Amino acid sequence: MKKALMLFGMLLMATPAQADVITKFSSSVQLTVDAAASQATRIGSTYSVSGSNVSATLGGLTAPASATDAATMNGGTYTQTTAGTDFNFSQSFTQGDAIPTGTTVSSGVVGSLPAFGSVTTTAGGVAGSLAGSIDSAHTVSLTAGGAGTSATGQFVSEITIR
Repeated sequence: MKKALMLFGMLLMATPAQADVITKFSSSVQLTVDAAASQATRIGSTYSVSGSNVSATLGGLTAPASATDAATMNGGTYTQTTAGTDFNFSQSFTQGDAIPTGTTVSSGVVGSLPAFGSVTTTAGGVAGSLAGSIDSAHTVSLTAGGAGTSATGQFVSEITIR
């Protein structure tokens, strides 16, 4: 009986282990050409005045007639407080942006960009010879394009043992 149990135990130890091996391969190429873009920000009107030995009356900003107009400056009247003595005077004015009439937006696209006080514009990319390919051996080939382009290629391998 001891011999039979020993033989059975030896058979169990000699049995090969079994496992599932799963492999996955994936390749991809992404080519991008930047779009042209502009951003215009409407600035407001500002007015400031400062001085010493000067008095002011009726100076400042005049409210705009509508929400699309800009405020305007009313220069006011300034006089020296004590004649014949030192004085200093400083005044500044920034004319804000009015919204041009006829500015329309259709499907999220502005027909013409208003000339506001703060405008940032970026040029669109130039595809040039931008290209990418993958062959059956998962070899990724990329060709550089012009300005404002990017090419990204990747190969991913995954091995799972269960």
